[in-house]
Amino acid sequence: MNLAVFASGSGTNFEAIYTVCQREHQALSVCLLFCDKPGAYVCTRAHQLGVPLEVFSPSDFPTRAAYEQALVDMCQRYHIEYIALAGYMRIIHKPLLQAYPQKIINIHPALLPAFPGATAIDDAFAAGVSTSGVTVHYIDEGIDTGTIIKQVEVPRHADDTRESFEARIHEAEHVLYPSVLMDIARLENSSR
Repeated sequence: MNLAVFASGSGTNFEAIYTVCQREHQALSVCLLFCDKPGAYVCTRAHQLGVPLEVFSPSDFPTRAAYEQALVDMCQRYHIEYIALAGYMRIIHKPLLQAYPQKIINIHPALLPAFPGATAIDDAFAAGVSTSGVTVHYIDEGIDTGTIIKQVEVPRHADDTRESFEARIHEAEHVLYPSVLMDIARLENSSR
């Protein structure tokens, strides 16, 4: 299964996905990293790992629809079958949703439907929850509202700082996300 990873930041989930794909290369191949932020560290990771990289931002296009269509065209050039959002901090809209229905997957650092949005870890920590976690879900037109694929709980310890809590959530992401993507790839490959 040909996978594109979309990212906007440092790329730790991208690297975790890539590492698992290298071990299980027959099921899933990371064929492309797309980044909407020139200079983001994930671009350096892509270069170091030898993953094809495309970089452009919405400001390069006259409309949001034109930007999204450029994403569709790019994915088609690389023969992408699924898209994994790994810290891609933009809402996905119709051109891409229509081209890849139920084939765009996201990871979220909370147990959805609790704490949707970009500040999930901060929100969960501030709320004083005893347990948060990680959710992998399909993308739809809403913000973190798509069908949940799998979740894992991450307890908040009494002595946790915001940073230690976040570190354990990221550790859980780096295990859960590649595992879910591999399961989807195996299912796709077995149905061919």
